[in-house]
Amino acid sequence: MTFGERLQRSGLVASMGQAGDAYDNALVEAFFATLKSELAATQPWPTRQAARTAIFDYLECWYNPQRRHSTLGYLSPIEYERRWQHDQAA
Repeated sequence: MTFGERLQRSGLVASMGQAGDAYDNALVEAFFATLKSELAATQPWPTRQAARTAIFDYLECWYNPQRRHSTLGYLSPIEYERRWQHDQAA
């Protein structure tokens, strides 16, 4: 029995679409690939707490405020928001 058949028999609906449809999880997969290559694979983590702290620091101190994002025209989120606010005030 396939996974899909088991879901159907159980009355459940899969949370993702098939590859190529509008409901696939490519965006999330791209984010986790970035997280893995830029942080997780850089060193071993002695404890889960050390990994949690490193991920928090990566997200809050680097990825969200400083890292340039292609979807924002290769601006950091902070720079994008600064420009947006400036445009709104004009």
